[in-house]
Amino acid sequence: MLYVCDIKFRTMKNIAIILVCALAYCFGVQAQSTIPHSQAGFDVEKAGIAQGKIETVTYNSKTVGTKRKALVYTPPGFSKSKKYPVLYLLHGIGGDELEWFNNGKPQIILDNLYAEGKLTPMIVVLPNGRAIKDDRATGNIMAPDKVEGFAIFEKDLLNDLVPFIEKTYPVIKNRESRAIAGLSMGGGQSLNFGLGNLDKFAWVGGFSSAPNTKAPEVLVPNPEATTQQLKLLWISCGDNDNLMSFSERTHLYLQQHRIPHIFYVEPGGHDFNVWKNDLYLFSQLLFKPVDTSSFDKYGLHGARAESNVRNSKYPQLTADHRAIFRIKAPDAQKVQIDLGRKYDMVRQEGGIWETVTDSLGEGFHYYSLLIDGVAVSDPGSETFYGMGRMASGIEVPFKGGEYYALKDVPHGDIRMKRYYSEVSRSWRRFFVYTPAGYDTRTAEKYPVLYLLHGGGEDERGWATQGKTDLIIDNLIAEGKAKPMLIVMLDGNIGRMFYFTALSGVLLPASA
Repeated sequence: MLYVCDIKFRTMKNIAIILVCALAYCFGVQAQSTIPHSQAGFDVEKAGIAQGKIETVTYNSKTVGTKRKALVYTPPGFSKSKKYPVLYLLHGIGGDELEWFNNGKPQIILDNLYAEGKLTPMIVVLPNGRAIKDDRATGNIMAPDKVEGFAIFEKDLLNDLVPFIEKTYPVIKNRESRAIAGLSMGGGQSLNFGLGNLDKFAWVGGFSSAPNTKAPEVLVPNPEATTQQLKLLWISCGDNDNLMSFSERTHLYLQQHRIPHIFYVEPGGHDFNVWKNDLYLFSQLLFKPVDTSSFDKYGLHGARAESNVRNSKYPQLTADHRAIFRIKAPDAQKVQIDLGRKYDMVRQEGGIWETVTDSLGEGFHYYSLLIDGVAVSDPGSETFYGMGRMASGIEVPFKGGEYYALKDVPHGDIRMKRYYSEVSRSWRRFFVYTPAGYDTRTAEKYPVLYLLHGGGEDERGWATQGKTDLIIDNLIAEGKAKPMLIVMLDGNIGRMFYFTALSGVLLPASA
């Protein structure tokens, strides 16, 4: 596969970063730096520190046709003579305006951060995100009308609650001073509402976002405009959360379209241990100068690699392209990862071995586990024929890799065909890509591309590792390639390379 590095772009980008840093130094601007995971006691009430105030307010919702409740937190030292930015903090499908207060203790987390001088003073609004008349989390919370209430809340938020807050409290009334974040169902709402209304919000956070999250191409239909308008986009999830796939797909789309964001993967499941830490981290970044160069340093625990077998947590990839490998081998004396370079794995408790690589090059890599010197495949990874044998593989995503992303375009097929070779006097097989509509356009004639693999690979290489179908599907949909057949053959016969077959065997074959 071919990877192109735009040296001029990277050089200009580096010059710009140096210039910004220099200006920040000259003018005393304190930009964001990487914030570590919360430590024990961050959510425990402390004596002798100033405390904010949390109160219940009632506002008239024209959207719902009733009066609705929300909680409002004002920071320590709150004064009506000052103006404050606002964070709207949303709950999950099983909660209401009290869920964060009862389970997340945001007032304690924020009070402690203020005492340490880590927050920009802000007002925090905790609304009820179920915009229906019976907005309590009772009965069947998955009932269609109650689920629909979470979508209706967008109108209630923008037309009723935000105007009420801005009339009642001394707030700064511009998009740069509004943030929205939430957990689970509220995480999906935050991404949907925040990214869908960038004229209203410049700071957006999704914590363990639920299936209500819109598809990435719907959330961000114009990547360039989104990049220009956003101050901060935060996406996080626990590494043991069954909803991880929704955060991952959004992250991959953003990464492919070069939209600066933080993708923070942390140890944990779908619970408040994760969400309290998310609030701890996210709140410290709000309403301050933004340093996008620090974004890739978050998420040290990494996200599951695309090539993992189902339900396997490892290997993982960090935002800066390091890979985390973990294997259980209690009787082994020495375990390594062979990625061309060998990495020694370190034995942990329970016979678990783990290592973290250096930053890997973009694209696909074959690798093996070496257990006491024996090369074996990683049981956590899919296997590929690519080192003259079946080996594991890991795909390192990269900016600009959207050309082989799975998109909502017409898709062709990859078919396996068998034929008898007079050259090898044996039955052989090849794979053939047929474009969308091939079976219905029976009278159409197609040009053919014969696509050969590399050393140590076979006819499966381009069909699986190479993602030929996705590449050509996308190119055809964009009008950059003509519909064609692509024949992917096996270039090996024993120790010989099989190129002579093209002259008399494959060319007459019917696709």
